[in-house]
Amino acid sequence: MLEGANIVIGVTGGIASYKSIDIVSRLRKAGASVHVIMTESATKFVTPLTFREISGNPVVSDMWEEPKTWNVQHIALATIADLFLVAPATANVIGKIANGIADDMLTTTIMATKAPILFAPAMNTNMYTNPITQHNIKQLLDFGYNFIEPECGMLACGVEGQGRLPDPAVIVDKVISLLRPNQSLCGKTVLVTAGGTREPIDPVRYIGNRSSGKMGYALAEAAAGRGAQVILISGPTSIANPPGVEVIRVETARQMRETVLNYYNKANIVIKAAAVADYKPQNPYEHKIKKKDENLTLVLEKNPDILSELGQLKTQQFLVGFAAETQDLVSNAKTKLFKKNLDMIVANDVTAAGAGFNADTNIVKLLYSDGRIEELPRMPKTTLARIILDKIDEQIKK
Repeated sequence: MLEGANIVIGVTGGIASYKSIDIVSRLRKAGASVHVIMTESATKFVTPLTFREISGNPVVSDMWEEPKTWNVQHIALATIADLFLVAPATANVIGKIANGIADDMLTTTIMATKAPILFAPAMNTNMYTNPITQHNIKQLLDFGYNFIEPECGMLACGVEGQGRLPDPAVIVDKVISLLRPNQSLCGKTVLVTAGGTREPIDPVRYIGNRSSGKMGYALAEAAAGRGAQVILISGPTSIANPPGVEVIRVETARQMRETVLNYYNKANIVIKAAAVADYKPQNPYEHKIKKKDENLTLVLEKNPDILSELGQLKTQQFLVGFAAETQDLVSNAKTKLFKKNLDMIVANDVTAAGAGFNADTNIVKLLYSDGRIEELPRMPKTTLARIILDKIDEQIKK
């Protein structure tokens, strides 16, 4: 997959540097030649010897050490690199590179290379959200550098939030997509829905669900990476807009239906990953409900079934649905697949560990209109997005 590729990895001084060992191993298994540059701080967490044994190449950590070849080392690595990955990328190294500071082997080599550069930030949540860090990231993005967003979760410092280094498999997938871009969807329009919907009870409260939108956003970004024109119709979510994607934000099921129908005829592939509310309050209150009675009765009415309607209107579209279930997974997914005239459905048990809402991973079964069922193990949603698109591509080409 990466045969013949030379990848230089910069490892900086963060606790997540131990994960870089796995990244190096995965890249080598994919066929790449990997060269590691470590900052002095990184050597306090992992030894250069470890990376030397895993990469099979000398590790550079001191700009002033005796060179092992006649080449000027930072120029040599900068020249041979097909891609430069910094993982983990600390706020310090991001800030230095954004401001043109080259005071060690890592920053000097980055300044000297013309290869694509990918940063995988990992740091304390407050450091990541600090306006200075965000300014530096934006500046590097404007310069054409690539970033993979850190994940949310419990960090080494004991704080829960965004700042965790993504799974090594996710980072390697990103490297592969940059070095070996798959343009199989070039010329196609992909319509993706993501997130949950909110149905108002009053101006303050609403009926909603636990969907984070992560799966839909991963699919939209992956489709754009394959050259598609992507339209993402999203319910409320805190996720940033994926690069190269047209994002239309809605709130209610009816708003989502109207927007989806507006774009449906333009789409070649439609992936309905949104968790749309099945019911809504029949008569939302005009003003905030005050606490008066012990009980409050809400009358709910059924929302339109967007996916079923799309199945009836389908002409040339390849239509994919999602089934988030808590029991009888395959049976319920099969019923939905055929009843709604889908070409494929992605089914997952949201009660399973690592497969529910808000998780960064998923465990799914893929069901096809020809009756086949394919079971996939737990994996990052970004990796799953790539596989789902691979399967769609296979079906379209049949």
